[in-house]
Parts: sequence; structure tokens; C-alpha cells
Amino acid sequence: MSGPVRVMIVEDQALMREGLRTLLDLEEGVEVVGEAADGVEALERLPGARPEVVLVDVRMPRMDGIELIERLRREHPEVAAIILTTFDDDDYVFRGLRAGARGYILKDTPSEELAAAIEKVHRGEAVLDGPITLKVISELGRLSKEPAGPGPLSEREMEVLRLVASGASNREIARSLYITEGTVKNHISSILRKLGFRDRTQAALYAVERGWMEEP
Repeated sequence: MSGPVRVMIVEDQALMREGLRTLLDLEEGVEVVGEAADGVEALERLPGARPEVVLVDVRMPRMDGIELIERLRREHPEVAAIILTTFDDDDYVFRGLRAGARGYILKDTPSEELAAAIEKVHRGEAVLDGPITLKVISELGRLSKEPAGPGPLSEREMEVLRLVASGASNREIARSLYITEGTVKNHISSILRKLGFRDRTQAALYAVERGWMEEP
């Protein structure tokens, strides 16, 4: 059985870092293995801390959260990033997700929900706060006035992708389509390969942009 998820906290306010560490130390499924005050310090400490998930604030000195996430995607693709911030501004949401964040969570999220989100992201799933999910779907849905076709995706893969884009977990997708979680994972792997994306968050954003959320 695997151990707790290794987490690094990247936040410029010391009190906030300490508070997050204290809360997460109470959760069995996660282990805080490092802290950093900005993106530069995070990259310096990453090799020694070896986190699996990084909690990233958006606004920080020297290197902000968006740039850090872009660097992580290029230099440490095995590390998943979750934006944890007080800002739900559209620009931050979309820039963060496009940079490669696997989740976008507001800082007032209860510790048990945050721990659950960390575990989900570590499993390869995407996590968005409820209001953020609605924002992504409504705002990105407007970008595509002439939806493009799904190209190489099969009908079943399109069903899976629509559910992924709606925020459903692998278990929820399996229940909805009456298939196993293993089959869901296989479909998602195939979708990512065909569309050329690294993770399900990027595929979900692409589906919304293309207007694929509505069934034909």
C-alpha cells in the first residue's frame, strides 16, 4: 500500500504556510515535505523535498505561481500542481489551468476537502472548486461559436471526455456509463494520446473550447 502523498507548500506569507502545514499535518493521506516562499525557492528545494503535489499561490515575489507551474510542467512533469489562492479572477483561473495546473482551489476550502483534492490530483484527476467549475464552463463555452468536430475520438471516448470536463471523477464516470474504473482510465489515456495532451485538465478545457460539452 502506498504511503501519504508528498506535498510542498509554495506561499509567500509565512503565517499562511504555517497554517496550511498545521492543517494538513492532521490529515492522514498527505505529508508536507517542504515549503517555499516563492517560485524560485520552490525550484531550488524541489530536488531535496521530492514532492508529488505542489500547492501554489498565484501572487508571489520573484517568480509567481503561473510561471512556477509552467516551469514544473517543463522541468518536473511528474509533479502535479494545485493553485491554492484567494483569487477567483477569470484571468488567474484560465492562465493557471493553461499553464498546467491540475486543480484550482480557494484558500477557504476546509482541510479535509483540500486533502481529498490533493489525493485526487495525485491519482491523475482534476479538481476545481464548485464556483470555479461553473466559471470555466460558462466562460470557455463562449469562446467557440463554431464548434469543431471531435476528430479521432470514438463515441464512447466523447462520452467520457464530456464527463471529465463536467468535473466527474473516474468512479463517477464508471457508475454513469456502467463500466469499470479501469476501462475509464484506458479511455482517458486514449483521449490524451489522440488529442496530444499531458493531463485530463487540458483535455477538458479543450473540449469546452470546442463546444463538445453538448451531446449531438
